[in-house]
Amino acid sequence: MTMTDENGTAAAQVPAATSARLPLAGNKAGGDNAAGVPASPATIDPEVWPGVAHAPSGAKAVIAGKAAGLLFKAAVRRLPLQVAYPDGSVLGTGGPGAPVMTMLRPEDFERRIGDNGLIGLGESFMAGDWEASDLAGVLEVFAASVDTLIPKPLQTLRTLYLPRTPRQERNEEQNTRSNISRHYDLSNELFANFLDTTMSYSSALFPRSEGALDSVPWEALAEAQQAKIDRLLDKAGVRSGTRLLEIGTGWGELALRAAARGATVYSVTLSSEQRALAQERIAAAGYADKVTVALQDYRAVEGEFDAVVSVEMIEAVGYEYWPIYFQTIDRVLAPGGKVAIQAITMPHGRMLATRNAYTWVHKYIFPGGFLPSVRAIEGVTQQHTTLRVRERMGMGDHYAATLRLWEERFMARSLEVGELGFDAVFQRMWLFYLCYSRAGFQSGYLDVQQIVLDRREAQL
Repeated sequence: MTMTDENGTAAAQVPAATSARLPLAGNKAGGDNAAGVPASPATIDPEVWPGVAHAPSGAKAVIAGKAAGLLFKAAVRRLPLQVAYPDGSVLGTGGPGAPVMTMLRPEDFERRIGDNGLIGLGESFMAGDWEASDLAGVLEVFAASVDTLIPKPLQTLRTLYLPRTPRQERNEEQNTRSNISRHYDLSNELFANFLDTTMSYSSALFPRSEGALDSVPWEALAEAQQAKIDRLLDKAGVRSGTRLLEIGTGWGELALRAAARGATVYSVTLSSEQRALAQERIAAAGYADKVTVALQDYRAVEGEFDAVVSVEMIEAVGYEYWPIYFQTIDRVLAPGGKVAIQAITMPHGRMLATRNAYTWVHKYIFPGGFLPSVRAIEGVTQQHTTLRVRERMGMGDHYAATLRLWEERFMARSLEVGELGFDAVFQRMWLFYLCYSRAGFQSGYLDVQQIVLDRREAQL
């Protein structure tokens, strides 16, 4: 497993775990994290975590930190949360029950955000500079106020000092497999520790009969994942005899359910770990003759297909390559064929404002990734293809529920994850990622859409 250094390049491999179990965060000074969250270690290996082990130092970092601290404090004073400092002061408008962000090393926190903006927010949590008993709640407050956290005049200056996307992380064909591998090839066992039995790593679709989504139980997740898949297959018209292209295999659940309908499936992935497990599952189910899983870039797909389905893969394509993505689908889609994709989306204005940004998620979770807006998908397909959006359904509240269940499961499996070789810093990073994502959906900053496309207009 590799992480990234401060410039986004590959850093040293995370060492395997020792037999000793990781310490868990409990009621320690300044925080009362949920059970199962690993406490930050007293020392962090700078070769493994160069962006986390030490806060920025030097005169420039001190000045930037003081400026960032003033801006941060000015922002949180008007937000509905509490930010508690070691000296006993508390900022924010949140009353009893509001999420609490507890500062343990405020100077290190301020230097990190002064040096790296929101990348520093995540790195400071990984390092243990601050804690939160309701991490998703704290991050939801920030997500809901993202447009106003920084004064407007200063927002225009961000591009002058914040880091840019490293060239080797752009989704050109020679880089894409490396980008995908850094996330999806971490370990099948890691993902199995917090995913359900379908090994689905995308939003589920829960029946409303299950009650409130914020309390839907773990036991409902697998069936809800299958419901999500079945709706996409239905919308793409997948049935017996259908030639189906799947872009992004995952761990094979969609291909399995399509094969069970009698479809012939050609599925492409750039993750060798996912491919291996997907092939095992497909063979065990008796569908090896119906499903081909190829280690192949989507751009290299040839042939003709009656339907194309892609679940939360467009996020890994990259802003510059959306035309190629949809042109590829357009090229291989048979006359009368249908396309069904599931895509995480963001507001169009925010998409335009952040399309050149390099974020914490890029650096640590999804190198090369970027979320589209619905308007961007409609515009790209209209301008570059004969495909047209015919139907879409937003289900962001379902993703918030899915992420809550993953988060709870991941925390409950902290010891098992540690035994796989993922240290406390990694686990804090992964928890931040899950909570950061859930906060986006709970605040409405993010949505997830099932989108159906076809060529009816072009055939008139």
